[in-house]
Amino acid sequence: MMNVSRPRSARRAELLAAGAATVTVVLWASAFVSIRSAGAAYSPGALALGRLTAGVLVLGAICLWRREGIPPRSAWRGILVSGVLWFGFYMVALNWGEQQVDAGTAALVVNVGPILIALLGARLLRDSVPPRLLAGMAVSFAGAVTVGLSMSGEGGSSVLGVVLCLLAAMAYAAGVVAQKPALGTGSPLQVTTYGCLVGAVVCLPFAGQLVREAADAPVSATLNMVYLGVFPTALAFTTWAYALTRTTASRMGATTYAVPALVVLMSWLALGEVPGPLTLLGGALCLAGVAVSRAGTGTRAESGAAGPTSTASTVPAPPGPEEDREGTPGVREAPDAREARPDRASGSM
Repeated sequence: MMNVSRPRSARRAELLAAGAATVTVVLWASAFVSIRSAGAAYSPGALALGRLTAGVLVLGAICLWRREGIPPRSAWRGILVSGVLWFGFYMVALNWGEQQVDAGTAALVVNVGPILIALLGARLLRDSVPPRLLAGMAVSFAGAVTVGLSMSGEGGSSVLGVVLCLLAAMAYAAGVVAQKPALGTGSPLQVTTYGCLVGAVVCLPFAGQLVREAADAPVSATLNMVYLGVFPTALAFTTWAYALTRTTASRMGATTYAVPALVVLMSWLALGEVPGPLTLLGGALCLAGVAVSRAGTGTRAESGAAGPTSTASTVPAPPGPEEDREGTPGVREAPDAREARPDRASGSM
């Protein structure tokens, strides 16, 4: 009985993690479509603060309902770093950067993020980076470049915009790598909630802008901002954290390469923006690369990286029972943290 139930529980945990990652990617992609109204009415900092505030309210209510409590002291370093860099700085920098460059340039620069995650994860978290993962990331990055080229020419470009997008990609990568050890002792819901709260505090200097712009913004823009806070932030960042506890940061970063392909599809279906052949080819390459990088996830060699050696040596990995935890991803779960124009395909939202 022991030999049979253990593989079953492992497969169940893998399916839950894969489902959580799928929810994250789909919601982050949806943010690119829904953000058009909000991005037109709100400035980058005000939009980030409004989105994070909505996320904090939802996550805080769920934490109280579930009696999650305050994260343990050992998790706070990762929560603070990811909150400042990923939830706070990343969102503002990306919003600002994508006002300065065309969609293709933004997509290309920001999609450096998963590569940086793999490099930092291997260096700081001792993540394994098997050849299959590297090959999948190479294929997906080629797809992101193709999508970026197909979208170029939609706006002006500036050195400032490129630098801001690059800084956003670096903040995204550093935030993910910092968050991974925190999940060794804090629950996905705790890490996401308090990381979101830290990001909102970082964005408080934009409170005056948010109040002024909210008074003049159309209802549709404000509703889109609330949607971004509830779903692509509160829900998607929690499902991301849940999945990240069960795999490596490198593999999770590679998964976000599916976002550009989904953005192309959603823009086609929801906005009637028919993609050209080059855009479709790039989207297909993104998905193919993710499929390659995710293959073999259940093997002992690779899944072992999600155990004690995948978290930083200074932070213990989740205890054995965590692998079989019954719960669902945090909030039912509640990036791109990604702020961008809806027609801008890139990594996390």
